[in-house]
Amino acid sequence: QKETNAKLEEWLQENPTEANRIVKKAVSAAQARLAAKNARNAVRRKTALAGAGMPDKLKDCSSTDASETELFIVEGDSAGGTAVDARDPRTQAILPIRGKILNVERARMDKMLKNTEIQTLITAIGGGIGNDEFNSEKARYHKVVILADADVDGSHIRTLLLTFFYRQMKPMVEAGYIYIAQPPLFSTEIGKSKIYLKDDAAKEKFLRENPNHKKEFQRLKGLGEMDWQELRSTTMHADSRTLLQVTVDEAALAEDIMSVLMGDDVESRKLFIQTNARDVRNLDF
Repeated sequence: QKETNAKLEEWLQENPTEANRIVKKAVSAAQARLAAKNARNAVRRKTALAGAGMPDKLKDCSSTDASETELFIVEGDSAGGTAVDARDPRTQAILPIRGKILNVERARMDKMLKNTEIQTLITAIGGGIGNDEFNSEKARYHKVVILADADVDGSHIRTLLLTFFYRQMKPMVEAGYIYIAQPPLFSTEIGKSKIYLKDDAAKEKFLRENPNHKKEFQRLKGLGEMDWQELRSTTMHADSRTLLQVTVDEAALAEDIMSVLMGDDVESRKLFIQTNARDVRNLDF
């Protein structure tokens, strides 16, 4: 131990520039850990003082049985309002968020916990924050459903949210509590009735079964293109919706993609973009 310390001291004296860089990194890391600890404590104190108070924008459900309650995270107040009308108020809660949330891949813990949208998610879901401290048994919902548009922006929002859950609420993913809503991609009409098709495969099957169908197909890119009855029947009603349950591997993949696209490794980002350039129209990031 003494010999190691002596060698280290000798190296530091002989390499002052590198030594100064190492010291600065160590101090910065220590400051970040302290700031994160203080921020977590502040969140705990705020939650304790607030008692049962929930975020103003959360339209909560009446049931307090977490095993039957669902939280739909919806992009924007407009879609959020439609979802509120479409929900079952007994078991389904709606939380509108403002656009793309903070990218937690690059944000320090103290900065993350100061972000309004992140604070809202933490308070609404319950259970705490941080994989080492989060308690899924205290979560207020056993289904947290990401409901975003079927376009590039919607894909980005889903990936940001999955990265957040994987990084800060991984026990929720491990318990199978995180879901992605699957709103239909197409609509068409038969007579006076409008029908919805969830994807290209469903559209192709429909055309095989209805070879004389002449009506156009509408590509649904936004949740705002549906009224509340349509949103309920296609995306939110338990008997007719399709939900994708997120696995740990899928959340980890989303986190890896976000790490490449938003991280500091320029070469990895360049390689990823070059590799996927041909599929850029369908790239789900």
